[in-house]
Amino acid sequence: MKRVVCQFSCGAASAVATKIALAQYGTTHDVQIVNAFIVEEGEDNRRFAADCEKWFGHPVVVLRDEKYGASTYEVWRRKRFLKGLHGAPCTRELKRKVLDAFKQPDDLLVFGFTAEEQDRFEDFCERNPALDCRAPLIEKGIGKADCLAMVERAGIKLPEDYRDGFNNANCRGECPKGGEGHWNRMRFVRPEGFARMQALQEELGPGSYFFRNRTTGERFGLKDLDPSSGRHDEPMPECSFFCEMAEQEYAA
Repeated sequence: MKRVVCQFSCGAASAVATKIALAQYGTTHDVQIVNAFIVEEGEDNRRFAADCEKWFGHPVVVLRDEKYGASTYEVWRRKRFLKGLHGAPCTRELKRKVLDAFKQPDDLLVFGFTAEEQDRFEDFCERNPALDCRAPLIEKGIGKADCLAMVERAGIKLPEDYRDGFNNANCRGECPKGGEGHWNRMRFVRPEGFARMQALQEELGPGSYFFRNRTTGERFGLKDLDPSSGRHDEPMPECSFFCEMAEQEYAA
């Protein structure tokens, strides 16, 4: 029986994508739901994963990196950088590698790219032509706000990161891929996380700075971030027509 592997990240989008995939493939394929554990994720992610597991009616397989102890800070310290041209090393080491070790050559992979992320999904497919990939949220026109609403309508409390106004439920917001607005929200909502990342940048040096002055092109770190710069808009949960259609499919 062909395997369908749903990559569940403890976020609303991947949860809804997994629920849809179970409705589509649950009776005809061997569905595997996998989650890559990361130490720096908020504790509430484990509560959310347990709630989603009940919603799925299907077990979640939790994978964990051993080389770096599943810790983003350990990756950054040992790699000596936070973000490069090809993304953040923590994503590659703690998620991609453990998920790659799990998958098999003929797996159908299900991802939680939303309708707003079609370009990202197409780029991913172009970079990985050997993979058989599906993005059910894009196929059904389901956006980020839809996913948030669908999780709440299922009676599941969203992860704490969303409730605190962050765009993703990842690593308590301590993410080098976040923009100036994201990090200014961190400054006021989670100052201990802001201070921890600033200390790491100072430890690693200017090469770890992930902002760039738009006028001079010079890179700068959190210690020089203007508290008023950037913007951070988190979509509010709102269930559209497409959201309701998808709910009818997996409720059938």
